[in-house]
Amino acid sequence: MGTAFHGAAVITLDAKGRVAIPTRHRSALLDAGKSLVVTAHPDGCVLIYPAAEWEPVRARVEAFPSFHPQASWWEGLLLGVEEHIGPERSGRILLPSALRVHAKLERDAMMVGQGRYFELWDSGVWGAKLGQALAGPTAPPPGMEDFSL
Repeated sequence: MGTAFHGAAVITLDAKGRVAIPTRHRSALLDAGKSLVVTAHPDGCVLIYPAAEWEPVRARVEAFPSFHPQASWWEGLLLGVEEHIGPERSGRILLPSALRVHAKLERDAMMVGQGRYFELWDSGVWGAKLGQALAGPTAPPPGMEDFSL
């Protein structure tokens, strides 16, 4: 496994829909290749992958059962809006308008490291989802009963 992306950064979209990749992650994010893959997540955020890290995920998505309505929807979303983009010299990337609409991205956003990739959330949506998660049950989800911090 390559570099792991951790931490959260508050970032701002400019008027054209560009975001700057945080300096501390820029070289690692781009070391895997000169292009990034951005796509929509069903939960309402944008996923940002180094192209090499996206390919195994893409292969799994392409293997989803085609006659299962939910799987078909996820495949259509993940692959249907997938874009391969290259950063500008300054480290900014232009987010396609379809992805900005999907994630309700207008100005302030949270870029949250998820190990092999980043999630990009509208700040308001991120705050609401975080509040819901913290107000929910304190028991771990199924399969994590033995997890401890």
